[in-house]
Amino acid sequence: MLKFQPPAFGCKVMRTSLGSMVYYTQISEPWNILEKLPPLLFLHNFGGGASAYEWSKVYPAYAMKYRILAPDLIGWGESDHPVRDYQIQDYLTTISEFIHQTCDQPVTVIASSLTAGFTIRLAITEPDLFQSLFLVSPSGFDDFRQGAGRRLPLSVINIPFVDNLIYALGAENEVAVSNFLQSFLFSQPERVTQEMVEAYLSSAQRPNAKFSALAFLRGDLYFDLSLYIQQLKIPTVFFWGEEAQFTNIKLGRRLASLNKSAIRDFQVIAQSGILPHLEIPEVVIGLLYKYL
Repeated sequence: MLKFQPPAFGCKVMRTSLGSMVYYTQISEPWNILEKLPPLLFLHNFGGGASAYEWSKVYPAYAMKYRILAPDLIGWGESDHPVRDYQIQDYLTTISEFIHQTCDQPVTVIASSLTAGFTIRLAITEPDLFQSLFLVSPSGFDDFRQGAGRRLPLSVINIPFVDNLIYALGAENEVAVSNFLQSFLFSQPERVTQEMVEAYLSSAQRPNAKFSALAFLRGDLYFDLSLYIQQLKIPTVFFWGEEAQFTNIKLGRRLASLNKSAIRDFQVIAQSGILPHLEIPEVVIGLLYKYL
């Protein structure tokens, strides 16, 4: 995935309890690598082919003032893909381990969708790790017990060999990846580029990548964020694509209303889907500058 990273960004590796996690950071000029900079952590969404590439059009804008940390989470991208039935605790644990090992001060986190929901849960249990949160469409995908993510019945997903076929047809070929980006993740299909398709396809075709993706598809990683969000105390801003699928803007406003003391702002991003930071990164960069 290094070939999809911005210029002068390289990859480093750290060990977690579930295997090695690759992360991307600035390594040479023109970025500021001499001064001790505060950390800025970017966490990607889940779904077939997901990886840190999702944020690669945004984080270079902050590389002069922050030490960028953009990991491929365990089971995704270039990080290890252990063969296992992935559970929520796997990600709470490995994200915590990553922060402990890479940050010597409270970190500002920018995360999206389900991973943003995990970040909220981690910020509740380990608040000393966090400075502030900027979250794009945070969700547990079962918020208010309204399952949002599953598109196929479990009886089909769990049939032996059929799960492999589902993944092969839905994530491991260029046509399927392009259609998924255009139809479900973006609001304007013409914004999907060939590079995006190739980056998602490259991640989806990694050995054993299906295990994390199928755990997501089955709903093994879903939870009801509304049961947790009232406990959040870290200053937080929500960003929401106006045309986001799976988790629509009404759901976002309802979640934000549960904790107005911690959630300081709710920023709607017009003409964008669930990944505005990949669809219209220049807008997200500008909005983040308002807060950072």
